[in-house]
Parts: sequence; structure tokens; C-alpha cells
Amino acid sequence: MCTFCSFKCGFIFFNMVFMASGVALLTIGVLNNPTFQELGEIAGKTLTKIAIVLIAVGSIITVVSILGCLGAFFDNYKLVLSFLCCLVIIILMEIITGAIVYTFYSKMILNPSALANIKGSLNYMDKMKMVISEYSPEKRAAIDRIQEKLKCCGADGPDDWATSVGWEDHEATPDSCCVEKGAGCGKEKDKANKKGCIKAIYLFLGKRLMAVGVICICLAIAECFGVFIGALFSCKIKQKDYDNMS
Repeated sequence: MCTFCSFKCGFIFFNMVFMASGVALLTIGVLNNPTFQELGEIAGKTLTKIAIVLIAVGSIITVVSILGCLGAFFDNYKLVLSFLCCLVIIILMEIITGAIVYTFYSKMILNPSALANIKGSLNYMDKMKMVISEYSPEKRAAIDRIQEKLKCCGADGPDDWATSVGWEDHEATPDSCCVEKGAGCGKEKDKANKKGCIKAIYLFLGKRLMAVGVICICLAIAECFGVFIGALFSCKIKQKDYDNMS
């Protein structure tokens, strides 16, 4: 009986940690979603899917962990077995996702222009330049927020505003470019962020893609322990059912 309780406690503990990781991914996805939505407005809708994937994965992990907890609380063999099947599928998906993300990240490091060749964002860099050049009223808010959040200015740098059709004062930049924010600070062009938003977005995505890849691989490794302890726990439940029947 003590052995059964030990396996049950270990299985519940794993599920609590598993659920916490799901909630963490869900929270990260929700918090980053507004930034990715803004990036999507000015650099292609494909970029918005990263946050959606995090939200989806976090939700699935949370639901599956609840299934495991229910199986443990009710000592239900079928629920625990269903949890294990779901967990194995999640592990395989995480390994594949981690490998894809790592491969993509490696290509980005070796060839920054690779980001422009992703299906759905073929003209990522060209679109960014076009959006800055047009600076249309419906996209100004998104552009300004991205420049503030990523501490960047223009597509390639502050000089892009000197040729922008939608920006009237070619001797200045929008206030969102300023290193130190203040009303009218954009008139001092030399105090604007020097980094272009194409490079800033590239670095922003690179860091997050690498983080997603590492998280997926780490979760997959940790979840292998969950499969092991879950399999042992399901065997103990089966054994307990046989003992009760006899």
C-alpha cells in the first residue's frame, strides 16, 4: 500500500509541475500576443502565429495534466492510460517542434535574410520598408508601439524617415524613435535609436524562437519521466483492482 501511495504522490507531483509549465506557456503566449499582433500588421501575418502556438500548446498541456490528476485522484486506470497516450504524442510533437525551431534559428544566424523567405512572409523586409515609407494612419499606432518596445527606428535606421511619404517632417523622426521619450523629442534626430526595426524584429524573433526550442526539448525530457512514473502507477492501479476483485 505504501508503494502504491508513493507512486500516486509522485504521479500527482509530476502533474502539478506539468500543469504549471502549461499555464506558464499559456501566460507567455497571452502576454506576448499583442506584440506579435502588432508585428503582424507591419511585417506579415505569419509572425502572429508564434504567440498562438504558445497559447495552444499551453492549453493542451494544462488540459492533459488535469486528465492525469483526475486519473490519480480516482485511481482510474483508463484515465491514467489516456493521459499517458496524450503525453507520448505531446513529447513527439515537442521533439519535432524543437528540432524545426532549432534548425530555423540556425539558418537565421547563418543567413539573416532567411526570415524573408518563409512562406506567408516572403516580403518581410520589403513590407517593413513599404510600411515605414507609407506610414499610413491605420498603421501608425502599430509602428510607433513597435519602435518603442523594440527600441528601433525606421526599417533600416532613422534615415528612412527622411524619405517616408507618410511622414511630413523629413528633418525629424517620430517621437517613438527617441532613446529618451518626450514631446517633440523626434526633432533631435541624432538622439533617435540607431537600430533599424528589421534588425530589431530579427533579434526579437531569434531570441524567442531559441527559447521556444529549448523549452520544447526540456519539457520533452522531463515528460519522459512522467511517462515512466505514469506507466508504473497504472500498473499499480491494475494490480490494486485485481487484489480487490480477489
